[in-house]
Amino acid sequence: MNTHFHVDANVKTNVRYKLPFGAVAIKLVAACALVTCATATSYAQSVFRIVGADGKVTFSDKPPVEANAKTTSGVSASGGGIASSQLPFELRQVAQKFPVTLYTGDNCGPCQSARTMLLSRGVPFIEKTVNTNDDTQALQRLSGDNSLPFATIGGQQLKGYSDSEWTQFLNAAGYPATSILPASYRQGAAMPMVAVSAAANAPASAPRVARAAQPAPSTAPPPAAANPAGIRF
Repeated sequence: MNTHFHVDANVKTNVRYKLPFGAVAIKLVAACALVTCATATSYAQSVFRIVGADGKVTFSDKPPVEANAKTTSGVSASGGGIASSQLPFELRQVAQKFPVTLYTGDNCGPCQSARTMLLSRGVPFIEKTVNTNDDTQALQRLSGDNSLPFATIGGQQLKGYSDSEWTQFLNAAGYPATSILPASYRQGAAMPMVAVSAAANAPASAPRVARAAQPAPSTAPPPAAANPAGIRF
């Protein structure tokens, strides 16, 4: 049974909707879809929200190119990415070819089920959260929908959570049926789907003009020698 819930840009809800699951059709295309999309890993990239100096907002899968742009978050092994060096060789090969990215939201029961399934199976994955309006817009652009959970295995998209469907695609990708992760492995923390990047702040105000040097107060000229009384005229 496939369950998911919709994310509204203004109203959050955890109502679940049940949709029919075409198990037979998915079984026929699962392996082909994964192989065909092996190189299409752009779905797992970060989406950057870039605010220009003029206040214009744009979205991109690449960080800003301005030399003075500032990135506040991104994907790394220590901050939500996959520490591939800790993975056994076999699992590392699969994870590099078919990386898994999970998109989740707050108060989402199916999202928790999907996360638990990946963790219990020992599938290394990147988790991105969809909690803001910018996140929701980015999810809509990526998946063509605003339902959660959403996942990608390589270039294959999975909308909503179905244990049988997800198991089938993970099997087709070559992920082990049971966890072979080392005991020292730690899953990276979830990150916002949209990494906010701000261009340089407004141009600095013109430097203050230094005050003109004030002339030193003039001193009275010494009394003339011809005026011994010191009388001023």
